[in-house]
Amino acid sequence: MKDWLLKKDNYIPPKDKDKFIDKSIFSILHLLSLIKRNNRSENSLLYSLNPIVKLFFTILCIIFLSLSKSFYYVLLVDVYFLLILSLLDIGEIKKILIVSAAVPMFTVVMLIPSMVMGNVRNSVLLILKIAGTIISINTLSYTTKWHDMIRALKKFFIPDIFILVFDITLRYIFILGEFALDMFYSLKLRSVGKNNHKYSSISKLMGGLFLKSKEMGDEMYSAMECRGFTGEYVSHSKFKFKFADFLYSAAGIFIIGMYFYITGMRLI
Repeated sequence: MKDWLLKKDNYIPPKDKDKFIDKSIFSILHLLSLIKRNNRSENSLLYSLNPIVKLFFTILCIIFLSLSKSFYYVLLVDVYFLLILSLLDIGEIKKILIVSAAVPMFTVVMLIPSMVMGNVRNSVLLILKIAGTIISINTLSYTTKWHDMIRALKKFFIPDIFILVFDITLRYIFILGEFALDMFYSLKLRSVGKNNHKYSSISKLMGGLFLKSKEMGDEMYSAMECRGFTGEYVSHSKFKFKFADFLYSAAGIFIIGMYFYITGMRLI
């Protein structure tokens, strides 16, 4: 046996920073948590509403919000969305408000030249519309499970090809996100000592994700073909219309009716 095999190895690798890998892991975990949150079952009133009713009146309120030129109506709709938001858990309220504040702030920066030129009212109106739209969409996303959303889209006669692409895309983002997370964990465990070429691993990770997605796509196509899938989504369960759905529908009809009332008052 060689003498160097009997000697104790006192090698101490130099310290290195793993900010790039850690930030990548945190970003993927955040994305996966946003997708996986809909798997929870909540007992709140807003979570138990009929998904068709929520989707229908959310879309209508956003449409009339974007069409309105009345400052009072925009404020009314924003207050309505905030009241609905207040029915959620405090943690989810904070997350939605953070996102709803970040995007309008970016809009404010983009509209600074318009405000300087004196177009303050329309700029503020646009910012309020954007904030209300983001709050409503996030509230719908947080309170509706993904499979319920797919069933609701089917009830609105959305083409099956659109639902298929929408459904498969979200599932693949989650699955490939978990695969990328495992690769970043492996990269971190194998990074011993100082490595000045961590960014070069991005191309290898992307190549691995591409090959994995192609392999999974071929397997999914074969599985769907074996099961006789023709591209048609079929919903066997039925939604129930409860008293809470009636109250939510009444509130949505009131908001939509106020649009026509305020518009009519402006024309007089």
